[in-house]
Amino acid sequence: MTDATGRKATLGYLGTGLMGLPMVRHLVSRGYAVTAFDIVEAKRREASSEGATVVERGRDVAAGADFVLLNLPTTEAVEDAIFGPDGVAAALKPGQIVVDFSTITVEKGRTFARRLLDEAGCGWVDAPVSGGPPASGSGTLTVMAGGRPQDIEAVRPLMGDVAQRFTVMGPAGAGLVAKMINQLIVGCTHAVLAEALVMAEAAGIEADRIPECLAGGHADGTLLQRNYPRMAARDFAPQGYARQLLKDLEMVSAFAGSLKAPAPMSGEALNLYRLLVHLGHAEADTTAIVKVFDR
Repeated sequence: MTDATGRKATLGYLGTGLMGLPMVRHLVSRGYAVTAFDIVEAKRREASSEGATVVERGRDVAAGADFVLLNLPTTEAVEDAIFGPDGVAAALKPGQIVVDFSTITVEKGRTFARRLLDEAGCGWVDAPVSGGPPASGSGTLTVMAGGRPQDIEAVRPLMGDVAQRFTVMGPAGAGLVAKMINQLIVGCTHAVLAEALVMAEAAGIEADRIPECLAGGHADGTLLQRNYPRMAARDFAPQGYARQLLKDLEMVSAFAGSLKAPAPMSGEALNLYRLLVHLGHAEADTTAIVKVFDR
């Protein structure tokens, strides 16, 4: 979407991997000018082939950008991309806004927002997402956001092209809290689906028909319809890496601990994903959790 003047925002983009590249492709198709960087040269070449202008340093994406968008795998990667030796913070000018689609710790997200405002006079919107690469590439993500009201309103037109659902949860860090809850539910559901599949197979029924059988009932849902069939087919081509969900569940555990909030179910899912990664499946899809049960 355009802003009040009818002009498309100019975008800088850091991180053109599993989630970032489809979003870059989508944004270019929607008429945005995107300047992109990734630390992996092959990813930069892919971004260039999708119509982005590629630069050789991360900080260079800030030049002329209304918004700098991040889609990075870890809290440490986000910190380095913004505040590291080649970080964009030193190149930003007051009034620019950083939008972080990454899943990072709540505490660090709040710290980054304060620091960016203090050091560069720039806004920060934490905007973690759910929906995976297909939704990232079609503008149908679910985005949970936190930030100052003026920054939220500034990025709202962009979110109309990125998300089918954009929910503001409060000030900086609030979107990340919502993402912790999202990942708690996702991680536990993955483990339950794997357990259900193995039980159905052991019972000798047509296990692959469970999503059809349960459609419309209380057990139905997106993960049952989308991920259970992939588990049943043992299709582990990554749409989300097991190591990433493990990282997120570690953050959920730490965050729950900081709140003294009991989270026994997510603890079980965390241990299963730790085992999955220990067995050498870090780069497999999150659906590969069924491998632990197959053993």
